[in-house]
Amino acid sequence: MHIGNDESDIFLLSQISQGKEEAFDFIFRKYYKVLVIQAVKFVHDQDTAQSLVQNCFVKYWEKRHELHINESLSSYLFFMVRNQCIDYLRDKQHKNLVPLTQQTDFPENETEDEIDASDLSSHLWHAITNLPERCRIAFEYSRIDGLTYSQIAVKMGITQKAVEALISRGLKLLRVNLVDFLGILIGIILSILFI
Repeated sequence: MHIGNDESDIFLLSQISQGKEEAFDFIFRKYYKVLVIQAVKFVHDQDTAQSLVQNCFVKYWEKRHELHINESLSSYLFFMVRNQCIDYLRDKQHKNLVPLTQQTDFPENETEDEIDASDLSSHLWHAITNLPERCRIAFEYSRIDGLTYSQIAVKMGITQKAVEALISRGLKLLRVNLVDFLGILIGIILSILFI
C-alpha cells in the first residue's frame, strides 16, 4: 500500500467531507485490513485491534467536517490507529497497576515493551512522513508496497540509479532521526531472541 494521497483519495476525502457515505465505505474497505494488521502489532489481539480500528473510523466519520488532512490519508489513518492503540495500552497498564507493597513478584513488564515498540513505530511513521517527498514516495514503494527498484523507476518516471539514491538518502535520514531509539530496538530484539 502506498502511503501518499493518490488522486482517488483526494477525491474521496472531498466526498467524505460532504457526507457521502459511499466514499467513506470505500475508504473503510480500502484501509481497514492493513490498519487492523498495524493495530495487532501494538495490542497483540485481533479482536481488540479490530475494535480499535473501527473506533478510529467512527471518530473519523464524526469529525469529517472539521478535518483538513494535509498529509496522506493513509498516514493520517495510521497515526490515528497508532494513537488509539497507545491510549488503549496505557489504560490497560493503568488498570493493571497494583500497589508496590502488595506485589510479591515483579512480573515482566510486557505492556512497557509494547509501549516502547509502539513509540518506536510512531516515531518511525513520523520520520517517514517527514522525509523529502520524492524520498518518501520511493521509500514507501520499496518498503511498504514491496516494489523492486526497476518497478519504482517506471512508476516514478526516473532511472533505477535515481531510485537507489532516493532510498539510500531516505534510509540515512531515518537512521539520524531514530538514533534515540537504538536502545529500545536492541531491547526488543533481545527480548524476542531470548524468550
